[in-house]
Amino acid sequence: MKLSEVKAVLKSLDTIGFQLPEGELVPKHFHVTEVGKITKAFIDCGGVVRNEEVANFQLWNANDYDHRLHPEKLLNIIELSENVLKIDDLEIEVEYQTSVNSSETIGKFGLEFDGNNFLLTTKQTNCLAQDQCGIPENKQRIRLSDLNKESCCDPNSNCC
Repeated sequence: MKLSEVKAVLKSLDTIGFQLPEGELVPKHFHVTEVGKITKAFIDCGGVVRNEEVANFQLWNANDYDHRLHPEKLLNIIELSENVLKIDDLEIEVEYQTSVNSSETIGKFGLEFDGNNFLLTTKQTNCLAQDQCGIPENKQRIRLSDLNKESCCDPNSNCC
């Protein structure tokens, strides 16, 4: 989801909700502690120099149970960040404290909207130079029973 899409959604909301990939909602007293721009310059395993930029939201839970971030407040924070940090209409990445094997760490998520809540979506790593690493392309898997029987050789046709 791009920054412009989030801003458009915020203008139509009365309350903000974020939902984790497993369906659990981020507690309503969350804070958005950061809105920023992350620039990543790197070389992939094939030796290609790459640059990526994303807009970043960091969500955090405090013991401030009376706190509620209203859509117009988040919209103001986003607009201030766009102006001060010169953020373009970038894809958004969300950071949120999460558990992995009973250890707390920062998780990175994509962002979508389902009409009610912003959805924190899972992200995957990937090799960006598979053609140079010798990683074979995924072959399409088919069931022999799904093949058109007319296209298969008849054992008595002498074609095999």
